[in-house]
Amino acid sequence: MKEITFLKQNASKWESYESSLDKKEVEHPAKVAEMFIELTDDFSYSKSNYEASKTTQYLNSLTSRVHQLVYRNKKESSKRVFLFWKIEIPTLFGKYHNLLLISFVVGIIGTLLGVVSQLYDESFVRIIMGDDYVNQTIERIKNGNPIGIYGEMPQGFMFFYITINNIRVSFMMFAMGMFFSVGTGFYIMYNCIMLGSFFAMFYQYNVLGKALKVVWIHGTLEISAIVIAGCAGFILGNSFMFPDSYSRLESFKRGAKDGIKIVVGLIPIFICAGFLESFITRYTEMPLWLSLIIILGSLTFLVWYFIWLPLKLKKINYATTKN
Repeated sequence: MKEITFLKQNASKWESYESSLDKKEVEHPAKVAEMFIELTDDFSYSKSNYEASKTTQYLNSLTSRVHQLVYRNKKESSKRVFLFWKIEIPTLFGKYHNLLLISFVVGIIGTLLGVVSQLYDESFVRIIMGDDYVNQTIERIKNGNPIGIYGEMPQGFMFFYITINNIRVSFMMFAMGMFFSVGTGFYIMYNCIMLGSFFAMFYQYNVLGKALKVVWIHGTLEISAIVIAGCAGFILGNSFMFPDSYSRLESFKRGAKDGIKIVVGLIPIFICAGFLESFITRYTEMPLWLSLIIILGSLTFLVWYFIWLPLKLKKINYATTKN
């Protein structure tokens, strides 16, 4: 991109940020986070393409001012990690709700395919999950404890193993975006086909209600986080397929950075899901009302953090920029 085009596309935004920085009032943290993300991206691009230009010098100065605002003293610097999850991740999601929706739709389609395939062919789940696992599950169903697997492993080992595995899956989901986003779509669909066939098997053995009540105690967070990791993969894949006005390399760098932030931001959710699966899900006779409290509480958090809060912060940023 020519420097003059780069200037025309971003000049009004930079002027707005400079005006905000000149004000004496302290900006809303969401606005500061947005300025910091956008300016560091723009400065990185300008430095890579027009290193000795006045544009780069200007952006360096402007970015430094925002940096000082974010890290103006030790006390605020110590809150950097907290602000990453409180402001930066939700603000980032405000840009990618369309890709989150695509990831969710792919997951729903995969789950339905798994359900339908298992209902029409009872051996389908064996192809997906393996004979040993299916045979063990059927044996537990016959013994009256279809979800007994959750009580068979030592709690500490189970927590460590499941949490690490889920984090690994999320990074794989992100990395598969390198295959033009199709890789991520395939990986989401595969995991959700497995989920759908798993529950369809329980339905065929008339224990679906008990399975849903137990599995979704941790599955609400776990499965949702995997689908959200799929959104990070789509961000990566789309970044070099649809670079917009940036070079493919620069667009890829931006997409990779945003995707990594999202995957890292999911780690606490996987830790919570691993804790629930290892220490709570094993109580398969838990009262229905208690299971529902955990499930609905998890769902409420997910909707609030990944949908409602990003929209709210986006609205705040828009109103601040407009004024």
